[in-house]
Amino acid sequence: MRIIQTMFVFLALTIPATLFGQIRVSISIGPPPLPVYEQPLCPGDGYLWTPGYWAYDESVSDYYWVGGLWVMAPQEGLLWTPGYWGWSDRGYLFNEGYWGTEVGFYGGINYGYGYYGIGYGGGRWDGGHFFYNRSENRIDAANIHNVYEEKLDHGRDGNRVSFNGGAGGIDARANAQQEAVSRNTHIAPVAFQTEHAQTARSNPELRATSNHGNPSSAAEPAPQSQEKYSEVRSPRVAIHPNDLAPFQRPDPVDSGNARADRKYQQQQDSLTARQNQERQSLQQQQDNEHQRLTQQKASDFQTQQVEQKHQQQTHQMSERHAAQQQSLQSRQPQSKQRQDHPDGKH
Repeated sequence: MRIIQTMFVFLALTIPATLFGQIRVSISIGPPPLPVYEQPLCPGDGYLWTPGYWAYDESVSDYYWVGGLWVMAPQEGLLWTPGYWGWSDRGYLFNEGYWGTEVGFYGGINYGYGYYGIGYGGGRWDGGHFFYNRSENRIDAANIHNVYEEKLDHGRDGNRVSFNGGAGGIDARANAQQEAVSRNTHIAPVAFQTEHAQTARSNPELRATSNHGNPSSAAEPAPQSQEKYSEVRSPRVAIHPNDLAPFQRPDPVDSGNARADRKYQQQQDSLTARQNQERQSLQQQQDNEHQRLTQQKASDFQTQQVEQKHQQQTHQMSERHAAQQQSLQSRQPQSKQRQDHPDGKH
């Protein structure tokens, strides 16, 4: 698997399973035991439970708790495979969680609420709707009617070990079916999940050295909607072009070559005008899609899917524009003095 540097992924992009991997930093000491917590009420149809886990902040050399969370599935039929810590000859590495049509290997970790080391028993998709196992989820029967009841074997009930392998870790290996699932195409954690993880990372009270492995908020209360929660809990991730910061006009260039400076400024103005036009065009396209959703009285699930597509479009455009600006700035006229003396000294 390719090693990735961070658990924070801004978009729900469809990517091959082989691109999912482990965080680059390896830790010599495993994460604390999983805390015991009560699952919040499910906020509505289409939301799936994603269990809490210990993440690691290399900048402070400490684990921090990312609370369990109800998350709307990015597509109908998808299930969540939790991430997990596993031992290698270099230390403990974190294996990223993902969305897929089947639940894969997650280290044999007993996360509870349907995730008891193998598979998921908290619910299933049927006919385009998610049905919740009432035995494993806190459900408000007045709001959610897609329910059934099935008692599960909790396996290592009471075992709160949070890592696989190493001294004291869970002794479990992926079977043939789980290996096959790992090779399928997956979807990365959605923006709602990564915002949630980033918020947890910035909270000193969630660090293991502060809470001694017992965070006060081990699970998050159910949001009314993922977008509303995102706006309240952390800086808003740009979903539409109107969410992006306005273009900042660069400072005038004074290289001593007036003709070259004038030509460069014209190129900057032309590029900014073209990029502003692209923003407006994409915003109009997305506004039209929102109008169609309203006319069709789309469900929350359908709206969420469109919003995720809009976020991806906006992010890709923003990245492209940034690369174009950097390319132009690399051709900025330089003064003769700077060309002769890159440090600006005689």
